[in-house]
Amino acid sequence: MVEEAPKTQLCLSIKMAYPVTKIVGESNLSRTDILLKVKETEAKARSIIEEAEEEKKAIIAKARRDSVKMVQDAEAKIRADFESKISEEMKKLASQREVLLRKGEEEAARLEAVASKRMAKVKDFLKKEFERSINATS
Repeated sequence: MVEEAPKTQLCLSIKMAYPVTKIVGESNLSRTDILLKVKETEAKARSIIEEAEEEKKAIIAKARRDSVKMVQDAEAKIRADFESKISEEMKKLASQREVLLRKGEEEAARLEAVASKRMAKVKDFLKKEFERSINATS
């Protein structure tokens, strides 16, 4: 028969040659070490969340600044376009005004010339009518 002692030695040598895997949840750390690791992990998680929140705020602030700038740029462009178009229309209106004034002055001069030509006839007509009315009453 085989002795018991060599069996134990054989088992020890097998354990060294082929390490046995740990059971899930089994650890070499003490309870205090595990709690410290959990606290460290929670602190890291909080830090990551805080950094993400800060980054989120920064991104939102930048987006707001960018949107305000875009609106201001668009408003400035609209104002510039508006002023440019108003200026163009004012020039067109000034040109039309000059044309109409020139035509009006020409028409006034023509009417004045026609009126001055007719003035002699009107004077003669009025003189004759006056003389006829005087002759008719006498």
